[in-house]
Amino acid sequence: MGVAAREMHADGDGLARLHRSAAANPAQPQIWRQLADALDAAGDRSAAAATYLRHIECATADPALMRAAAALHANDIPVAERLLKSQLKQAPTDVVAIRMLAELAVRLDRCEDARNLLERCLELAPDFREARHHYALVLHRLNEPAAALAQLDTLLRETPDDPGVRNLKAAVLCRTGEYDAAISIYAQLLDAYPDQAQVWLSSGHALKTAGHAERAIAAYRRCIQIDPDYGEAWWSLANLKTFRFSDVDIDTIRHALAKTNLADEHRLHLDFALGKALEDQAQYADAFAHYANGNALRLKLVPYSADDTSARLQRTRETYTADFFHARDGAGCAATDPIFIVGLPRAGSTLIEQILASHPQVEGTMELPDLVSITRQLRTRAGSRAAGAYHEALAQCSRDELGELGQAYLAGTRIHRKTGRPFFIDKMPNNFAHVGLIHLILPNAKIIDARRHPLACCFSGFKQHFARGQNFSYSLTDLGRYWRDYAQLMAHFDAVLPGRVHRVHYEAMVADTENEVRRLLAFCGLPYDNACLRFFENDRPVRTASSEQVRQPIYRDGVDQWRHFEPWLDPLKAALGPALDAYPLPQVFHR
Repeated sequence: MGVAAREMHADGDGLARLHRSAAANPAQPQIWRQLADALDAAGDRSAAAATYLRHIECATADPALMRAAAALHANDIPVAERLLKSQLKQAPTDVVAIRMLAELAVRLDRCEDARNLLERCLELAPDFREARHHYALVLHRLNEPAAALAQLDTLLRETPDDPGVRNLKAAVLCRTGEYDAAISIYAQLLDAYPDQAQVWLSSGHALKTAGHAERAIAAYRRCIQIDPDYGEAWWSLANLKTFRFSDVDIDTIRHALAKTNLADEHRLHLDFALGKALEDQAQYADAFAHYANGNALRLKLVPYSADDTSARLQRTRETYTADFFHARDGAGCAATDPIFIVGLPRAGSTLIEQILASHPQVEGTMELPDLVSITRQLRTRAGSRAAGAYHEALAQCSRDELGELGQAYLAGTRIHRKTGRPFFIDKMPNNFAHVGLIHLILPNAKIIDARRHPLACCFSGFKQHFARGQNFSYSLTDLGRYWRDYAQLMAHFDAVLPGRVHRVHYEAMVADTENEVRRLLAFCGLPYDNACLRFFENDRPVRTASSEQVRQPIYRDGVDQWRHFEPWLDPLKAALGPALDAYPLPQVFHR
């Protein structure tokens, strides 16, 4: 009757009846929601927000919401989506259902949809803490760290000791390069919750990146002490590269792998770790077997299509022609600040970054996701989630819009710049696929292609477990095809934008470091500085797998390391095909 009265515009009577109904049925969530809607319509936002909270508190009494929650818990996405959309069709302001649908959107990697849902949720119920926490997480994933921190600080003003919020804040601070602050938060959390293995792991990652190797090892060891089967902690030790496992460690890993009930996520990390341990002991056949096992498990979890990648990069070559660029000469943002280092992972990009970041005019940051964020915005503009759809939107951009995209990139990356140096590095390797975008929006930015012998580079990627974003690296055949597609695309840009990309061969850098550094600095328009040869003395944070290696002088061991595994690399050689013979062999660079 209260709802009917409202619909007949007898709002006062409707409010009164809804108040009486809520008082008589305080456990019924949809009555509170209807009352909140009525209060909101009456302009009483404060009372409406408080009443939506009563709706949230009673949500467990709603069978429809509980069925949707059960489907979400079981990761039955189609059923959960159907139930939630049905609920919201009947009750568009059900903030609990809105938040759950946002969670579902995140699982489907639709973070923009999740943001819109959560913004609506918080508009209705600004004190809905779970929704605000989830909103901060989505902003973090969308590479909006400043906005994420603002949401987290809002939560912490009310409950400064909330461990979940503080843990997420530490993760966001790591994203922005504030490692000391993040390490401090992790230390406080571990003082209060000393048996949280995941927090010890996260703390170890921050300590490693900040250059505190021994403290990182201690954190990983503590994680393993709490949970000896925690695969990622074992792999994190192996991923230090300079770390060596003891025989006792190896026995412990083998014991964990022998368990039949071990989750695949732990098993694959343990296989990668054991592969590294056995490689260090020159047991190459067994090491390769464990690398292969770990990759096979990972590929099951993150399926990959080499055909899709080839088609996408073919489309890129067809789009970005010499005429395409000529028609847009003079467009874009004129800033000279960025230095992009692109290529394949494990090709030596971290070494190049460390050399350049040792120059007094250059700041090293990390693998920045900002360019990928721009491609996501362009796909949204094109109305398609297809990976290459952003090219269509980019082709439609005016000169002013191209300049605005360049300015947006500079604004987004500013949070990572701490020193005031005039130049900064973005070493996201996958940006090789976006050289055309870089040239159009930042025509004066420098682009450096880090390249390494394909067998060395691809096998190094095969034995490296990447947390995300490198799904091509879990099969030797996929790796070979990816390297071939990458080399073909870079050759295309060499042809249509001659001289635009400077190539650094890893073997040449190792064999004749000073001359290669001089060439590199000259390309960047920088005066020679001897500090670049002493890059290993630079104590800046380094996030990549090579973090400990670039804190040492250059050594030749990594050049030919792949040869120990050559008997098992025939699938890689076959996939590389002519690209293998086309690469300058390592001996060309020997001095």
